[in-house]
Order: sequence, then structure tokens, then C-alpha cells
Amino acid sequence: MTWTVFTTLVTVTTAADLITKAIAFKNLGMPGTSPGWPVIPNMLWYRTSLNEGALFGLGQGMGWFFITVSVAALIGIVFTVSWLRIQNDTVLIVALASITGGILGNLYDRLGIPGLHWHAPLGRQGESVYAVRDWIHFRLEGIIDWPIFNLADSFLVLGAGLLLFLSFFPPAHTSDSISTKTHSQEPTNA
Repeated sequence: MTWTVFTTLVTVTTAADLITKAIAFKNLGMPGTSPGWPVIPNMLWYRTSLNEGALFGLGQGMGWFFITVSVAALIGIVFTVSWLRIQNDTVLIVALASITGGILGNLYDRLGIPGLHWHAPLGRQGESVYAVRDWIHFRLEGIIDWPIFNLADSFLVLGAGLLLFLSFFPPAHTSDSISTKTHSQEPTNA
């Protein structure tokens, strides 16, 4: 059951990210070719951007480092789901699946699989793009101009938030599992 829930959530989150990126870039084009579309006036726009770094654009040009970290995280998550006993921890499964979907969506972009080519600047025209495609822009004039992001980023944040929640509020054990442990640890009188 654990693998069914995990793989279903990973498939849905990864697909949602990749499909929305493809739609955004098909309709809006490469960054700078379209001003974007306002979704909520003065707050939310669809606008394309390419990020060769990580969170908030940090680490620009360190693509292979981020690819390596992503693959290591995927291995760690698969190990956790495979070997640790998390069958009854739905929140943990959802957290790890969200993180995995986010990693896969952005890893797909970092590997250059979408087949995009730089249109600007002049020195990079025609080169393959190894950057994450972003398309959601949240901005409140004079208050915040959040970096452009995508659904994969949202799934990563959701998963990390759930892990943080679990660190403060770990799942309670049922009385049956506690009583089973207590009885199995009691010495027997022979």
C-alpha cells in the first residue's frame, strides 16, 4: 500500500509540474518575449523565467552540483520508503512523495530534456538550456516581489513543511502497538 500511494503521488505531482511548465512556455514563450498574463491584478502573473541556480536564484551556473544533490536525495527517499517502516505514516509518505515529485520536475529541466535553446543573450543564442523553467510570479507592489517559481518548487516546500510539522508533532502510536511492544518485552516466567 505504501508504494502505491507513494508512486501515485509522485506521478501526479511530477506530471502536474511538467505539464504546466510546457503549457506556460508554449503560450508565453521564452523569458522576455512576453510580458506575461495577469491572473490576479497587482498580485499574481504567469510569466516565464529560467533559473540555472536553486532557491531564490542562488548558485547560478552550478547545475551539475544541483543534479548531484537531487540524485542523492532521490536515493535517500527511495531508501527511506523501501527500508524504514512508514506504512502507517500517511503524512510522511505524502511529504516524501511531494519532495520526490518536486525533485523530478526540476531535475528534468536541469538535464535539458525540454530541448529549449537560449534566445538571449547574444553570446548564448542557440545553446541548450540546462535551467529550471519557472512561470508563477507573485508580487505585491512596494511590499514583496517573490522570485518566479513553478509547481515543483511548491511541492518541495509542501513536503519540507510536512516534514517540519512531523518533527514537532510526531505521529502518536496506537494503544495496540504500544501494548504489543510492552507484552513482547516482558520476561517470561518458566
